[in-house]
Amino acid sequence: MESLQNIKQRLKSVGNIGQITKAMELVAATKMRKSQEIAIASRPYAFAALDLLAKLSNVEALSLSPLLETRIVKKTAVVLVTSDKGLAGSFNSAVIREFEKYMARINADQTSAPISADNRRESARYSFIAVGQKANAHLQKRTHGVREKFVRVGDYTTVSQVSPIADLLTQGFIKKEWDEVIVFSTHFKTALRQVILTRKILPVDIASLKATAEEMVPETGRFAELIKGKAVSFFNGKESITSEYLIEPSPEIILKELIPHLVTMQIYHLVLEANASEHAARRVAMKNASENAQELAENLTVVYNKSRQASITRELIEITAGAEALESDH
Repeated sequence: MESLQNIKQRLKSVGNIGQITKAMELVAATKMRKSQEIAIASRPYAFAALDLLAKLSNVEALSLSPLLETRIVKKTAVVLVTSDKGLAGSFNSAVIREFEKYMARINADQTSAPISADNRRESARYSFIAVGQKANAHLQKRTHGVREKFVRVGDYTTVSQVSPIADLLTQGFIKKEWDEVIVFSTHFKTALRQVILTRKILPVDIASLKATAEEMVPETGRFAELIKGKAVSFFNGKESITSEYLIEPSPEIILKELIPHLVTMQIYHLVLEANASEHAARRVAMKNASENAQELAENLTVVYNKSRQASITRELIEITAGAEALESDH
């Protein structure tokens, strides 16, 4: 049986770990509530932005915006959104797993031109962009380089922090460095449920806008009835998007500024949802860790008490045996 000293040391260590995980759970819960409020509060603006983009897509002048140009896909920018830190349960591994499934599916479809072992063909077709330290570490290990990395975005992301990401994606698309942009991220549904989404950000089209908006609608709450109530016009279908716009001073000037801004807001909302999901996942992970530490401490306490009782019993037996031996000698 393990010594009392070792069991007592283990009890102390488990107690310290439990205190740390409990404190981390409270911190994560606070951050989750704040990031959840920011993400949910941004949804009306995101809906309005997506609605406006959908309506503008029927304007003839929209062809002036290169961000809505659909062309043959020869090069793809892949954005992987994870956290900078760990201890968030399966948050990062779930996103990375979905990314790997996508890449495996794409590679399996390209049977006519198999990819070599060193992934040269894959690197030639894909540009990988990492958002978060975990994404950067995985992409550096899996691929032959990361086009750009964005780390330490912050617990409560601002538009200015997301702008460099949006600028890189939009400018790369305009310069034809890539023909589409695919983003892998986590979407916040509830405090206990987050889902992995694969979104096509560029080029912008009605189908992707509608899919993005439907993904943004929460399961419960005041935004849950948006689809049923047709509050966002493009939920009704393309035929309902018939608004005509008088654009001043000119379509060229307005669309040059408006479309990139709306795309930026779409990416901003995507990162907000990922942040809220990260804190929710970390809270659950730390809660489970605290409960496990408590259970382990209780089990160790039982073992300690049994070991202590056995030690006492053994000492009593030795004392009794010694006393009986003395009496027999006399």
